[in-house]
Amino acid sequence: MKSEGWIDVQIRTVVDPAELLGLLADPVIQGGWEDQGLVHLYWPKPQWSLEARARLFRVLQEFDPNVSSEEDIRVEELPDQDWNRQWAESVKPIRIGRRIVIRPSWESVVLQAQDIEIVLDPKQAFGTGHHATTRMLLEWLEDLIHGGESVLDVGTGSGILAMVALRLGAVSALGVECDPVAVECARDYARENGFGSALEVRCGRLQDVDRQGTLRPDVVLANLDRQTLVQLSDVLARYVGHGARLLLSGILLEQEEEMIEMFSKVRALVVQRREQEGWVAVHLLMAESCEGCLDV
Repeated sequence: MKSEGWIDVQIRTVVDPAELLGLLADPVIQGGWEDQGLVHLYWPKPQWSLEARARLFRVLQEFDPNVSSEEDIRVEELPDQDWNRQWAESVKPIRIGRRIVIRPSWESVVLQAQDIEIVLDPKQAFGTGHHATTRMLLEWLEDLIHGGESVLDVGTGSGILAMVALRLGAVSALGVECDPVAVECARDYARENGFGSALEVRCGRLQDVDRQGTLRPDVVLANLDRQTLVQLSDVLARYVGHGARLLLSGILLEQEEEMIEMFSKVRALVVQRREQEGWVAVHLLMAESCEGCLDV
């Protein structure tokens, strides 16, 4: 059956495409990415409506109050062939840090001897490495994974962080994700990239997945929005108390002070920070093991 075309919704916002898709939780949205400060989301034309636009605007307002309905949301119609071409052309191979290469299956890359490669075709659960919040954590993993580590990835999305950690030498990775669509996508990516039992993806909240607090990861990754980080601060700090390194991302520059203060109350202190494109990532350790922590 022939499609009736597509709606390209272009939004000028600081909200990450993966985060926005998760917040909307709309199975009819068929793609999305960021390009030069614009987030593109794609609806089949019959499913786009004033109600869909109003819901999108409500979600955006909650997480980015600077978004204006008239000025920052633009809607264009695309026939099938234009949508398919734009989709394929928008997602290119990227190199992150010294060795990490992420590419869609339709693009080939010449790899260097020490490169690690993840093949990832964007689906409804994103996290392709293009966004600054993901890039900063991937770059950190290159420095922190030396071999044999266990990794906990909270809000795993596509599973890209967990997969790269394993390619770098981690012995096991557990991805935790509330969105069942994202969980299925992450499991597909894991299979397509040849990961076996070393990578597990569980659906649910961290509090439920590790209800008894028995997990003892060496590295904990949490690329999440401010609200979720606030809600999970006590739970995440528990792993730092067990000796894990905690890497947080998804923090806007103006939210950094609040996050650092909140985690310091549970004795998790900043060792390092990174900043890209108005986003901040922080590396925390327990106060007792935090010689040389930053005075932020």
